[in-house]
Amino acid sequence: MLYKVACDTIFTEQEKGTEYMTESYVCIDLETTGLDPKRNKIIEIGIVRVLNNKIVEEWESFVNPNELLEERITELTGIRDGQLVQAPEIGEVLPKLLAVTESEVLLGHRVLFDYSFLKKAAVDRRVSYERNGIDTLKIARKYLGSLESRSLEYLCRYYGIRHQAHRALGDAKATVELYRKLAEEFYDKEAEEGKKSLFTPRPLIYHVKRDTPITVPQKEQLYKLVDKHKLIIDYDIERLTRSEASRQIARLLAEYGR
Repeated sequence: MLYKVACDTIFTEQEKGTEYMTESYVCIDLETTGLDPKRNKIIEIGIVRVLNNKIVEEWESFVNPNELLEERITELTGIRDGQLVQAPEIGEVLPKLLAVTESEVLLGHRVLFDYSFLKKAAVDRRVSYERNGIDTLKIARKYLGSLESRSLEYLCRYYGIRHQAHRALGDAKATVELYRKLAEEFYDKEAEEGKKSLFTPRPLIYHVKRDTPITVPQKEQLYKLVDKHKLIIDYDIERLTRSEASRQIARLLAEYGR
C-alpha cells in the first residue's frame, strides 16, 4: 500500500495522481561471515515487518554456517561459534524467510547487500527470488552528504535512534526508525522527482548462478589431503558446494602440496 507523506505523521490518506510512500514493507538485516555472497555465509537474520506504518512482526534467527567464525566477525558482532552450533541451517530458515517477505518491499541500509545473500541462498535451492527495495543509504548519501559518515551506526547517533549495532534485529529496527526520520525530513523534496524518487521501491538486481553440491572426486581429494597432512579444518567437507570445495582444494595444495 502506498501513501503520501503528511507533516506530523509519515503516512496519510491516498490521493490519486500523487507520488506515494510505501506504508507496508519488510525491513531486513543480515550478519554474515564476510562481504561476498558467493563465498560467505549468513549467520544471523533480523526482520521487522511493517503494515500500515505499524510494526506487526519481529523475527530473528541465528543460522549455522557449518564453519568456524573468524575472530574479526566475533569481535564485530559478538556472535560466537557456540551460539550457531545448534542453530538451523539456511535451508531450514529459508522457507519462513521467503514467506515473510513474499510480495513485500524490502527496506534496508544498503539493501542490495542483504538481498544478494538471500537471493544466493534461494537460487542454490532452485527458488526464484525477485523483490523491489528501498535503500536508506542511498537517501542518506543524497541528502546528508555533508556528514562525516552515512553508516547506520553514525546516522542513528545523528538522529538519536536507539541502536544495537551489528546484530541483525537491532540493525533492522534501527533502519525502520531511520527511514521514518529521512521521510519526515526529505520526502517532500524527493517526491518532486516523481518516479525517480528514492522513496519509491525499485527492482533489486543481483545476478548469481546456482552452486551445486561437492562432487565425489572433490570429497576424496579433500579427505586425502586432510589425512595426509594431519590437518584440523574448521568446515564440514560433506556440506561444501562444488565451488567451495574447489577453493579449499586449491588453498590446501598451495600451502601443503600434494
